[in-house]
Amino acid sequence: MLSSLGKVLVILGPTGVGKTKASLEVADRIKGEIISADSRQIYRYMDIGTAKPKPEQRKRIVHHLLDIVDPDEKFSAADFAKQAEKIIRDLVDRKKPPVVSGGTGLYIRALTKGFFEGPKGDTKIRERFEKMAQEKGKGFLHKKLSEVDPEAAEKIHPNNLIRIIRALEVYELTGISISQLQKEGEYDKREFDFIKIGLTLDRKKLYEKLDKRVDHMMDNGFLEEVRKLRELGYSKELAPLKTLGYKELFSHLEGNLSLCEAVEMIKKKTRNYAKRQVTWFKKEGEITWYDVEKRDLIPRIVEKFSKNA
Repeated sequence: MLSSLGKVLVILGPTGVGKTKASLEVADRIKGEIISADSRQIYRYMDIGTAKPKPEQRKRIVHHLLDIVDPDEKFSAADFAKQAEKIIRDLVDRKKPPVVSGGTGLYIRALTKGFFEGPKGDTKIRERFEKMAQEKGKGFLHKKLSEVDPEAAEKIHPNNLIRIIRALEVYELTGISISQLQKEGEYDKREFDFIKIGLTLDRKKLYEKLDKRVDHMMDNGFLEEVRKLRELGYSKELAPLKTLGYKELFSHLEGNLSLCEAVEMIKKKTRNYAKRQVTWFKKEGEITWYDVEKRDLIPRIVEKFSKNA
């Protein structure tokens, strides 16, 4: 099966490290097409704040899964995996190497390891747990989770009430821990062989680069982009607009933050987000890491792919 469907190159890493540039150059050399694995670049009207590839870059190399839903539409990691798989099969049939590029760890995990969607949510059960949290505190629910699913309790922060309740809900609905169900839902690369390349950069240099990128976004109309989203009638309560950058600029437009405060907050949260991404990917395994400052970065990635393909 692998020989008939070929290999899939995955270029991942923290925000701002240089995935877009590297993916474009690699895809150009191997004559492939790029599949975006970015959970915000899927949305229309969100271009500057998501560092979406520019029109000229998309014209140079075909990109997939950009601008496919509106900000008020739902799109899950499972949806991404299903659509990405379909695109990969089509590319392989056309003898075009697929290059998956992005920093959304959950999207990449869903595609490369499978994804557990779990049973449909139960409003009554969730409301009961939410009431319990209000009366007895989040710690009580986290302790309750540790009794039925210690593995999940260890992974989920005691303050992450949404995930704690979901884990308890799954256990109540199925009688099986969410950790066990997740393991059973994973697969071993299915019919694809994913070659994962991680891009790294010295932390200090990455943070400096991220700060400059935020300034560049502001200079290029990020605030105007958020203002337009408001004018189009999109609520700040929508999940995509509660994300990094958009949330702070919405707050500024409402008069809750000065523009300077909003920008500094975006920079700080962007650095923190990059740090979390690195931590996530380091735990994933099966990733070959390359320093983006190495002169032979692109040839090395191409060679790695060619040897495995």
